[in-house]
Amino acid sequence: MAFEPAKFVREVRSEVAKVTWPSRKETLVTTGLVLAMAAIATILFFVADQIIGIGVRALFGTGG
Repeated sequence: MAFEPAKFVREVRSEVAKVTWPSRKETLVTTGLVLAMAAIATILFFVADQIIGIGVRALFGTGG
């Protein structure tokens, strides 16, 4: 089984041509959704951390 660089390049080009690339609008919408979900997750984890912190401070009686 010999390695043929020219054949490899032709096959790669053929496969890349089959890829469905997203449009600019689809990319922007998807990016916006990812950033929104990250922001929501950040807020949820912050709230959960604050609630757990209040509970731990109440349990152990430390001021703060």
